[in-house]
Amino acid sequence: MKVYLDNAATTPMDPEVIEAMIPVMKEQYGNPSSIHALGRKVRSTIEISRKQIAELLHVSPGEIIFTSGGTEADNMAICCTIEGLGVKHAITSKIEHHAVLHCLQALEKKGMVQISYVTLQENGHIDLEHLEELLANNERSLVSLMEANNEIGTLTSLEAVGNICVKYDAIFHSDTVQTMAHYRMNLAELPVHFVTCGAHKFHGPKGVGFLYCDSSIQLPPMIHGGSQERNMRAGTENVYGIVGMAKALEIAYREMEEHREHVQGLKSYMIEQLEAKIPGVAFNGDAKGESLYTVLNVCLPPSEKGDMLLFNLDIMGISASGGSACSSGSDVGSHVIRNVNADPTRPSVRFSFSKFNKKEEIDYSISKLAEMMALEV
Repeated sequence: MKVYLDNAATTPMDPEVIEAMIPVMKEQYGNPSSIHALGRKVRSTIEISRKQIAELLHVSPGEIIFTSGGTEADNMAICCTIEGLGVKHAITSKIEHHAVLHCLQALEKKGMVQISYVTLQENGHIDLEHLEELLANNERSLVSLMEANNEIGTLTSLEAVGNICVKYDAIFHSDTVQTMAHYRMNLAELPVHFVTCGAHKFHGPKGVGFLYCDSSIQLPPMIHGGSQERNMRAGTENVYGIVGMAKALEIAYREMEEHREHVQGLKSYMIEQLEAKIPGVAFNGDAKGESLYTVLNVCLPPSEKGDMLLFNLDIMGISASGGSACSSGSDVGSHVIRNVNADPTRPSVRFSFSKFNKKEEIDYSISKLAEMMALEV
């Protein structure tokens, strides 16, 4: 059996998305910046997709900037705020995605910003009182905190953080790559200036995403060389990727309640079965509380086989992750697990689910996992 449980890294494309993209690849080959009919047709296709996305998120189309994915969108929000708006202080956490952490740390090395790290609880939730203290004791800040951690799934309330940011006139950016299309998002009502998206996290194509930038924020260009994306990001647009992303978001909103019920059921079932069949198992993050329903980070009992766990799962046809996909192959352990005070002697594995997964796949994975840990099933 082949089991794919690494959907937080990327998801298989929805067949409807592929069907929507194919005609654009075959027929709409004009450059969207060209003034002739073929170019105007492609430009219209882009703007229709932008409007579709904007309507689902309750924002103006002009507030959606297409990018190559979530990493670029995070970098755009951070770099343009610090370099363009002159913000000298940033607040983040030590378990953010590296698209945020490494970007901020690179700017700090250049002397462009000072970083403060908000205190974390052991389940990955941020200390809101400490956040407010940091905002009160520093100059105007950029706050960058993700809505759901990509490794342990812990959720952060955008409304709670945003309201604190409003009180101190802070600029609030949230990496929402893991939550976009999994929860309904009304950005007209949320006190957030930037959110980010990568289409491949919700059955769309790779290499495309967007940055939502609130109209109250006027940023300088991220990439120079053309007037694309309201002069914010030069370069010919990924047209069929944009079409696929809009279609994937449309499908996600159409199926959201059914999808969430199914996936949450798989996660809850896996927790129940793991606790029943692997004595001493635990879960990193807030798995049974305020947690992303698509992610389960399992903390296994100490074992000599921990170092080979992912390799052995792969041999058995099970695709899972030890942490963020963007860190795969690195020699260092997960910075997320390390910073939530997890026991370093216990191996951890992230299972992440999608609407295409089935209960039988969970049963198979637990059976093989127990066998690898030399436990009786």
